[in-house]
Amino acid sequence: MKPEIGIAEKHLYKSITLLSTMLSNEMTLYIKTRKFHWNVSGQSFMELHKLFQSQYTELEQTIDLVAERINKLGGKTIGTMKEFSERSTLKESPDKYPSQKEMMKELLGDYESIIIQLRKDIETSNEKNKDAGTTDFLTGIIEQHETTAWVLRRYLN
Repeated sequence: MKPEIGIAEKHLYKSITLLSTMLSNEMTLYIKTRKFHWNVSGQSFMELHKLFQSQYTELEQTIDLVAERINKLGGKTIGTMKEFSERSTLKESPDKYPSQKEMMKELLGDYESIIIQLRKDIETSNEKNKDAGTTDFLTGIIEQHETTAWVLRRYLN
């Protein structure tokens, strides 16, 4: 049943498309963070192992919320690696196992890319899609990601 929530169908479709790309980026970042959690080594092993675990746990929650938001707007949530990789703007690094510092730099760069895209998506959601709920939703996620980026940046200073 199509939702009748005061948003035109074309705007719902645009919000769902925007959220599907976001979901794909979050999944890519989640997988990369898990890979780093599994492969980190060196002097700060345990600290970074736990840091990456807390980050991917937070991403799991975000992923679920994004998927639910898509469904609330009447969309179907994508759910295969192929669909995620086709829509993600983040790049994976197969067969590469960077140093601790490079892991953090790569994650920081990905978080910052997502934050920049979220700022654009917030503007689109609010001004073009007339979707205040998605605008508010994205604002909450950007705040979480800014905190994670700040933590990673502090490790790199």
